[in-house]
Amino acid sequence: MKTLGTRVDKQAHHPCEPIDPSKRRYTTMDALEIALRYHETTKHHPHRYARSLGYLDWATQPDPFRRYQGAPCAPLLLAAPATAPSYDALVESGAIATQAVCLETISEFFQYSLALSAWKEIQGTRWALRINPSSGNLHPTEGYLAIGAVQGLADVPGVFHYAPKDHVLERRCEIGADVWDRLIDGFPSGTFLVGLSSIHWREAWKYGERAYRYCQHDVGHALAALGLSAALQGWQVLPLTKMSDEELCALLGLDRTHDFENAEREHPDLLIAVMPSTESPTSNTPLDLPSGALVSVMRGKWYGSANQLSSDHVDWELIDSVADACVKPSTPDLAISTPTPEPPAPLNPNRPSTPARTLIQQRRSAVAMDGRTSLTAEQFYLMMDRTVPRFKHPPWSALGPPTHVHLGLFVHRVEGLAPGLYFLVRSPGQLETLRESMRPEFSWQKPAGCPKTVPLYHLMSGDVRAVAGQVSCGQDIAADGAFSLGMIVDFKGPLQTHGAWIYRRLFWETGMIGQVLYLEAEAAGIRSTGIGCFFDDSVHNIFGFKDRRYQSFYHFTVGGPVEDTRLTTLPPYPPDVTARAIP
Repeated sequence: MKTLGTRVDKQAHHPCEPIDPSKRRYTTMDALEIALRYHETTKHHPHRYARSLGYLDWATQPDPFRRYQGAPCAPLLLAAPATAPSYDALVESGAIATQAVCLETISEFFQYSLALSAWKEIQGTRWALRINPSSGNLHPTEGYLAIGAVQGLADVPGVFHYAPKDHVLERRCEIGADVWDRLIDGFPSGTFLVGLSSIHWREAWKYGERAYRYCQHDVGHALAALGLSAALQGWQVLPLTKMSDEELCALLGLDRTHDFENAEREHPDLLIAVMPSTESPTSNTPLDLPSGALVSVMRGKWYGSANQLSSDHVDWELIDSVADACVKPSTPDLAISTPTPEPPAPLNPNRPSTPARTLIQQRRSAVAMDGRTSLTAEQFYLMMDRTVPRFKHPPWSALGPPTHVHLGLFVHRVEGLAPGLYFLVRSPGQLETLRESMRPEFSWQKPAGCPKTVPLYHLMSGDVRAVAGQVSCGQDIAADGAFSLGMIVDFKGPLQTHGAWIYRRLFWETGMIGQVLYLEAEAAGIRSTGIGCFFDDSVHNIFGFKDRRYQSFYHFTVGGPVEDTRLTTLPPYPPDVTARAIP
């Protein structure tokens, strides 16, 4: 057995398969302790990083594109960027007319959520970028569609896997019309379903044991991208929060062992209902799917076998154990068990109109910051306002309440704000608890001129560039932006209340914040990037957190980018795909 992991030929246990009683079978308390221990074990420290191989084994680099060999393909169309709607219209209720579900709109939905955005090339090496960002550009997240018959796309209802490299849908299953009607009974006419899953090995290849964290906030990136892409069509999104992982596996075919005989397994993440309706979901709208219809889907006609992504693997037992511990059962609706008040209406932006499709397509991660670019206070406040969760607006409607994530900010260059530490309280009910948990010398003053709708507080003034870089594993990019931040999560309480499975959802919320910051930076004419490497406990010490109630889950930096002029940017799709244009 290797010290850091075990190289194996056989894949680890899948969450939808029965567990041998002689192997793992966790009680609720066991699962909770495993999740807590995983988080503690995978922290980076200045003197010790979380375990990984310590090098990149290029011979086993995973293929970034999953395909189902033998599955019939339905080519999607490509749309040229349009001037309308504007990016800011995405969060305005009723600003975008509801479009019908058809081949053209489904094509656009995937084009502006999970598709390729460009290729980069240097010295003969080429790699793809996507609309949805990913840690290390490794893309562990896979997307699925379950939909009724759509002319030009599917003669009969079915389950499809989205293949972004070729912008096609691979049919995995045929569903009878009667089964489909039972499956979506209670939803508005035209509703379809979108599921996400993760291939942990794609991240573990590079990041080792910490990879499970990165897979989860990548799900959040993708979920926000789906929510905003749905808004482009005037569609509403409802998370099916009662669904169990076992039920999601049944719908998406992830429990079909034979289809993954030699391939890396996928772990179920979530399912959303996308509704082409002008009416908001009601208390009678289902948050799960009928079990009888799911059984009929499982018995349907399935196509394709998953491709193997790597010839060899390193099995990280710690990831396997936390994945088993965090399997989600069928649960009550979180919005009912932990009600969250809706915050005030969003700020009206005072900035030039940017076409939403153009901005989504051009999103990039900065590789370095120039250390000079500043933001106006107005730009900064608008960015903060957009991260406040308004669950009746995209993208937050794709997640739903409650809110568990706050922002601890290192402000460097924002005009009108003193450099120093700030804090954005994204759940107002936690303000007093946060104050009591943090350093007593913090001022907790609202900055002069800060809009009342933005729950931002000044903690202390000073040059925090050096410390921002130090706690982000010594990376200058955190010090050279206009500001950087740590996403501070109400961690232990939700796990104790709801169980270990909610550990994943906490990361999803951070990933959604990250996607919003990416797009807000683009709208401001600058760039941002996520930072997964940071010294967890050093961040906690800066803000004064002394126990495990609050934990830092994800870091971000926003500022003026330094472009790498050595790189060549190429179109996302070759001419044969580009020729499939929407008329």
